[in-house]
Amino acid sequence: MAIELIAIDIDGTLLNERNELAPATTQAIKAATKKGIKVVLCTGRPMTGVTAYLDTLGINAATDQYVVTFNGALAQTTDGKVISANALSYDDYLDLEALAQKLSIHFHVETSDRMYTADRDMSEYTVHEAKLVSLPLSYRTTGEMRGITISKGMYIDQPKVLDAAIAHQDIWRPFEEQFTFVKSAPFYLEATKKGTNKGNALSMLAQTLNLTADNVMAIGDQQNDLSMIEYAGFGVAMGNAIPSVKQAAQAVTLDNVHDGVAATINQMLS
Repeated sequence: MAIELIAIDIDGTLLNERNELAPATTQAIKAATKKGIKVVLCTGRPMTGVTAYLDTLGINAATDQYVVTFNGALAQTTDGKVISANALSYDDYLDLEALAQKLSIHFHVETSDRMYTADRDMSEYTVHEAKLVSLPLSYRTTGEMRGITISKGMYIDQPKVLDAAIAHQDIWRPFEEQFTFVKSAPFYLEATKKGTNKGNALSMLAQTLNLTADNVMAIGDQQNDLSMIEYAGFGVAMGNAIPSVKQAAQAVTLDNVHDGVAATINQMLS
């Protein structure tokens, strides 16, 4: 199996427990790119939350390097040329917001340049997410959201509150043909257009590059990484991954505290 593309999740995978890009990981990725292997960051984050890492890795603002953001809702070159995009409609937004209201959980949406919430009493997790991905945060009523291009929605709340809401499957089930729902953290449930996920975006990108799944390695840790782990010819779960990701992967590496991404890439290159 000749690996020509390595897809890497960011949070809990690329970054360590301090949300830092460790020198060992940077060195390993640069060694891979020097050999002509494409390294594609595949994340739920918007581009604003990825740019600094692309800069450090030396693959930003390039016509021949790629990034997948918003859990697969947008795939593009790192200099901005769109490969695929799948935004939520205004009616989608209204349905997602109504779910949040019915279940009494917080909700926000993200665009390429801003985060919006209709909760005047903003969730602490919304504020945290805005800072994490470097997006300005605005309060808007549902009516004021008309005409705004939304890439994804996020239900955010205390883990126990969010899990209790998710348990109401009778409420969620009618919307499963309209949306893809995946957890990316104990306090985040992310919503995108049905069929939008990291795996499908990675598949379209691979086709663009005349690659097959056998040429792709994917590394991740959470539910939103499962689709790309399943798609890739060689899926790698982080040591800190959830059980379903470990079960789907062909290998389990070290956790993100101990530079699991670096260990995997170095082993592949050896």
